[in-house]
Amino acid sequence: MFFDDALLVSKELELTLTGKDCGLEERAPMCGVPYHSADAYIARLINKGYKVAICEQMENPEDANGLVRRDVIRVVSPGTVLDANVLDEKKNNYLCCVYKDEEGAGAAFVDVTTGEMFTQSFAGGEFLFKLYNELARYNPSEILINESAAGEKQFVEFIEERFHLKPYSWPDGIYDLKQAQQRLLDHFHLESLDTLGLYEQPYCVRSCGALFEVLAQTQKISMDHITDIAVYAEGQYMDIDINTRRNLEITETLREKSKAGSLLSVLDRTNTAMGARLLRKWLEQP
Repeated sequence: MFFDDALLVSKELELTLTGKDCGLEERAPMCGVPYHSADAYIARLINKGYKVAICEQMENPEDANGLVRRDVIRVVSPGTVLDANVLDEKKNNYLCCVYKDEEGAGAAFVDVTTGEMFTQSFAGGEFLFKLYNELARYNPSEILINESAAGEKQFVEFIEERFHLKPYSWPDGIYDLKQAQQRLLDHFHLESLDTLGLYEQPYCVRSCGALFEVLAQTQKISMDHITDIAVYAEGQYMDIDINTRRNLEITETLREKSKAGSLLSVLDRTNTAMGARLLRKWLEQP
């Protein structure tokens, strides 16, 4: 890592900061780690809430004409971690994408490790309160929002205070309805969105389509293991508001935010990670 990245990472990971001649008057700040142990250092940065862009040489240095061509091959973020050593296999790691305007909102959730994907739209007078409750139910590790919503201070502050993470804003263009529809049709190889249950669900379509675009831009790998989208409707599960969910200590305690002492810890006698995730889902969505 070089320049500002080197200054930041050397402090966060307690690495030795050195320098490198780069043609400027002053040496460029530099720090690094052995490539074979990079995953452990990346995991530490992810746990601190950072995103890490991984770059590689894209050609043989002997064949290069001048500088060796390099490119970003993947962006690792809290919601797109694939390393089993970083994740808690007994709970889903959700990446959430929200589209919000003045009349309603849509939210899409995906676990890129299992391929599970869910979406729901919210409208009416209390649509924002309903969105908050849905975010609390899935408790995503990363939240993406449209650029217009990022300008709403109260909305952004709620996410930061309740989930202790900063939402990333993406341009409104990737939430375009027609483009989002086409992305979903292309991914699932369909001629109509009716098959997915997204007929007349523009908010869901916008959030789901944008989510696939973000994954395409940052992961640069096939997402063919995402084979379906579960579309939820109001009333399909018990409506537990965000404060009640927290006070009941269903999956984590109120003060320590730990599983130990919660309802889930009392009931969880599952033998497999898949069973543990299913039990958690039953408790979060009765």
